[in-house]
Amino acid sequence: MSFVRKFQDVVLKAQEQASVQGGNLSRQMGTGSQQLTSNFTLEKESQRAAATLESFAANPQHPQSALNAIPREVLRRAKGLAIFTVIKAGFVWSARVGSGVVIARLTDGSWSAPSCIGTGGVGFGLQIGADLSEFVIVLNSEEAVKAFSQGGNLTIGGNLSASAGPIGTGAAVNSAIQHPSPMFTYSKSKGLYAGVSLEGTGLVERVETNAAFYGTRIPAADLLSGKVPPPEAASALYDIIEGAEGMDESSVPQQSYLPPPADKSALFDAGQPQQH
Repeated sequence: MSFVRKFQDVVLKAQEQASVQGGNLSRQMGTGSQQLTSNFTLEKESQRAAATLESFAANPQHPQSALNAIPREVLRRAKGLAIFTVIKAGFVWSARVGSGVVIARLTDGSWSAPSCIGTGGVGFGLQIGADLSEFVIVLNSEEAVKAFSQGGNLTIGGNLSASAGPIGTGAAVNSAIQHPSPMFTYSKSKGLYAGVSLEGTGLVERVETNAAFYGTRIPAADLLSGKVPPPEAASALYDIIEGAEGMDESSVPQQSYLPPPADKSALFDAGQPQQH
């Protein structure tokens, strides 16, 4: 057998293995995705969201941290926050699954009870290994909050655009938020900030997760409009927001920047999330 023929046989076998693995992943995400996220509860997601936001927000005890954090003014003007974590793993074929919470600012300035959200799908490409990424989406308009309140699937970049949010302090940040996009996105992967476009990313309300926590099916619109009292389970998240909003930046140098753009295909692939 010639070398070329041997090489062709190796490629063919690799393609067959990839197809089998991809088919298995597709079936797993399509019919068994609930098993992948069976450990997700709203209480755990609220705790995880608090830890995630804390890593993005400035530490009130160390004002200099504001230079590499979501700006105080961005948080003060926010109409809502969506905070979630995504795990992606695979070899050639990949699966991704993520979950988190969304909260909205109420008319009295306080924050609503959280509603659980999720994302998931499969993809194909030159990839190997696993990755965990954390995301904070700052909702800058009532329209953006409403999009998360309607339940069902929400695709970022459909009716609402998103852009990488500014980081730092000072006049440059204030200028950047005078006419903001409906959503600011912030992301970290392996501990590093990375500007990332979330255009095309699908998010879905996790109806069953909400029902399991609140004891009955409550529409996301009711949760985000304040019809349900904020639970103790989310108190850490509220405390972190309050601390970041009240931080004294008077002694911090004025410095701001936008994260560099990143390839969104590194994490998000084509495909719609599955309903949970």
